[in-house]
Amino acid sequence: MNKVLETEGLTKHYGRIQALNELTLQIERGTVYGLLGPNGSGKTTTLSIILGVIRQNTGTYHWFDGLEPDRARRRIGALLGYPRFYPYLTGWQNLRVVCDIKNISYKKIKTVLSLVGLEGRKNSAYQTYSTGMKQRLGIAATLLNDPEVLVLDEPTNGLDPQGIAEVRDLIERLKSNERTIILASHLLDEVEKVCTHTAVLQKGDLLASGPVEDLTGKSTRYEEDAANREMLKTVLRSLEMIDRYEEMDESIYVYLKEGYQGTDLNKAIYD
Repeated sequence: MNKVLETEGLTKHYGRIQALNELTLQIERGTVYGLLGPNGSGKTTTLSIILGVIRQNTGTYHWFDGLEPDRARRRIGALLGYPRFYPYLTGWQNLRVVCDIKNISYKKIKTVLSLVGLEGRKNSAYQTYSTGMKQRLGIAATLLNDPEVLVLDEPTNGLDPQGIAEVRDLIERLKSNERTIILASHLLDEVEKVCTHTAVLQKGDLLASGPVEDLTGKSTRYEEDAANREMLKTVLRSLEMIDRYEEMDESIYVYLKEGYQGTDLNKAIYD
C-alpha cells in the first residue's frame, strides 16, 4: 500500500499548553485510521494541522508523497466540527451552494445524497433534519469532489444511538475504492468497530499505534509504538494485566496475563 500521509515530529503549543508533542505517523492508502483519545489529547489539533487550518510549531507533514499542498487539498474531503448549512434551504439546495463555491457539477449531488441515505429527504428544509441527518449531509458535502481521503472530526459526537448507527453504517459504506478515511474519536467502541488502524493519544503524546486487531484481542502478542516511550512504560508497569514487555528496535512488545485481551489493554492505556 502507498502512504497517503506522513507526519514527522509534529509539535504544537498554545502558550504554555502543549497540545501536540512530536507526533509521527504513517497512514496507508485504503485504511480507516482512527485518532483515539479523550478531549484535550491532540486529535483535533492534529487534523487542523494536516488540513492547513493551523500551523505547527515544529515538525513536518506530507500528503501523497510530498505533493504540493494546494494540489493535495483538492484530493481531500474534510468535516471538522458540526456542519453548518442554510436552515431554510433544502438538502439539495445546500449542496448546490457547495457545488457553486467549489465549481463542481450538480450531477454529483444525486450520487452523494444516495450514498449517505438522504435522497428521500433531498427536498426537505435543512432545519427539519435530525442531528444525524445533518451530520450525513455534512459528509455528503465533503464527498462532492470524490476525494481520495476523507477526514472526519468526531463524526458521531452529540448524536443519539440511531444517529450514531447511521453514521457508522455510512463509514462502512465508504470503505471502498481505496478511499482512505481518517477520523478522530473519543469513543473506543467506535474506533474498534469502524477502523482498521488506530493511534492512541493522551495529552498530546502518542501512546500506541498500529492495526486495530493488534489492540483488541485477536492476537496474543501486542506491539505498541510510542513517541513518548517512557510515559508508555510507566503506564505498562502500573497495569496488573501485564505479564511482561520487551523493547525491540523502536517498538515495545506487550504480553498479557492469562484471561486478558487486547481490548483490556487498549482501555487501560486509553484511560
